[in-house]
Amino acid sequence: MQNSTPAAACPVTGARGSGISRVTTPTGDAAWLASGYALVRELFNDPRLGRAHRTPETAPRLGQAAFSGGPIGNYDTELADHARMRSLLSPHFSAKRMRELRPRVEQLTSDLLDAMTEQGSPADLQAALALPLPLLVICELLGVPYGERQQFRDWVDAVGHVRDREKVERGVAELYAYCLRLVRNKRANPGDDVVSRLCAVEGVTDDEIAMHSMVLLFAGHETSAVQIGVGVLMLLQNEGQWQLLHENPELIATAVEELLRACEASSIPRYAREDLDVEGVRISEGDLVLLGIASANHDPRVFSDPERVDITRQESAHFLFGYGTRYCLGAPLARIELQVAIGQLVRRFPELSLAVDRESLTERSDIFTGGLHTLPVRW
Repeated sequence: MQNSTPAAACPVTGARGSGISRVTTPTGDAAWLASGYALVRELFNDPRLGRAHRTPETAPRLGQAAFSGGPIGNYDTELADHARMRSLLSPHFSAKRMRELRPRVEQLTSDLLDAMTEQGSPADLQAALALPLPLLVICELLGVPYGERQQFRDWVDAVGHVRDREKVERGVAELYAYCLRLVRNKRANPGDDVVSRLCAVEGVTDDEIAMHSMVLLFAGHETSAVQIGVGVLMLLQNEGQWQLLHENPELIATAVEELLRACEASSIPRYAREDLDVEGVRISEGDLVLLGIASANHDPRVFSDPERVDITRQESAHFLFGYGTRYCLGAPLARIELQVAIGQLVRRFPELSLAVDRESLTERSDIFTGGLHTLPVRW
C-alpha cells in the first residue's frame, strides 16, 4: 500500500526524478529545483550555495515563512557565523546529552499517554501527545516556563506562515523580544538549562543567545510535533505496519527512519553565491536553488519501491535532517522523541486505529512545516 502522508505546506516538493529543472515558487519567483539522491547530496555541501543573499530584499523566495521562505543571515559572514553557531550549540545537543535525556522523554510520554487513557477513547492524538511532548521537552531544555507555551506557540505559528509576510514579521519581532527577556532573566537567575549555559560562555551577547533561542524554540519542537502525528498516520494507513511494529518493538529505530524518509518533505532553499554549472545547466549568482528532499528520499535508484512504507527497510540514509555541514543539530533529539512516542503508543495501544475517515483529516497548509490539525484515534 502506498503511503498517505500529508505533504509539507510548500507545494514545491520535487518530481520523482533527477537532475535540475526550472520551476516557479508559490511566491511567483523563478528557481532551480534539484532532484534525485546523488545531486541533492552533492549540493548540500557545495560551498557555492548558501542561505544568505547579497541583496535579501530582492531575493527570490520559496514562501514568506521566516526560516524557510527566503534568505537567512549575513552574506559576507555566513560561513563564519554558521561555524560559530554550531560550535556554540553542538555540545548541548550531542548524541550523548540526548541519550541522557531519554529517560525524561520516556516519563513525559508515559504521563501524557496516561492522561489520554484516562480521558478515554476516542482522543485527538495531536493534542494529547504529538504537540505537548516536544513542547515539554524543549521548554525544559531551554528553561522556558511551560505555562507560557500557548503564547510562544502562537508566535511560532506566525513565524512559520507561508503567505502572510506581515504576520511573519510581527511573529518574529514578538518571539525575539520574548527570547531576549528570557536571556536577561537567565543572566540574573541562571538554571540548569541551555540558555543559562550559553549565558555563561564568554563573549556571547544577549542578542546572539536570543536569536539562537528563537530558532531552537521553533525548530526544537515543530518538526517532532508534525512527524509524530504524520508517522502514526502512515503506520495506521499502510497495511500491517502497526501490527508488525507491535510484534517487533526492536524495529522502532528503523521504523522511525523509514517514516522520516517516506514523508513528503518540502524543498530546502539555497542561493548561488557565484555563477556555477550544475549538470550542464548554468545557474547565475543570486539564483534560488531548491534541494528536492522529497525526490531524493524517494529515488528508486537508491530506495527499492520507494513509495511503499516498509519499517524493515535497511537502505541508505534520508535527507530530512539535511546532510554534511548542514546536518540538523536537533536530529538526535527528534529521533528520541519519535522513537519514544511511537514506541510507547504501539506497545500500549496495539489496536489503535483512526476514529474518522482519512479524507476528513485536514492539513496545516498555511505553515511551512505542514502536518495535521488533528488526529482522532480510537483503541
